[in-house]
Amino acid sequence: MAWRRSGHEGGHGAAPAGARLARQTTASLAGLLAERDMTRKELAEQLGVSPGRVSQILSGDENLTLRSLAAVAESLDATVEITFRDASGAPAHHPADDTAASGRLETAPVSPLATRSRHR
Repeated sequence: MAWRRSGHEGGHGAAPAGARLARQTTASLAGLLAERDMTRKELAEQLGVSPGRVSQILSGDENLTLRSLAAVAESLDATVEITFRDASGAPAHHPADDTAASGRLETAPVSPLATRSRHR
C-alpha cells in the first residue's frame, strides 16, 4: 500500500503527528518506569540492549517499530494498545470493540497466556 500526502500543510502532516505520538508514547513509557521504580539500566538488561539504546527509545527521536514497542511492553509485563480516532477525537467505530481506548499508550498487565519467551 502506498502512502500519499494529502496536500494539507501547517501541522496536519505526518511529521507533526508522528512527533506528537512519539512524545505521548515516551512520556507514557517513562511514567510506567517511574511507577515500577525501574531504571533505564534495568529496562536495558531486561530487553537485552544497551542503556544507550533505552535512552534513544525514551528520547522520542527514535522511529520505533511496533515490534520494538511490543518488546518493551513485554519486558515490563504490560501491553500496548493503539486506537485510531477521527480528527474530532471520537473513536473510529469498530463493531468488534465498542469500548475504544483513550488514544494514548495504555498499559495493562499481560495475562500469563499472552506471555511468551523471547528468542535472543
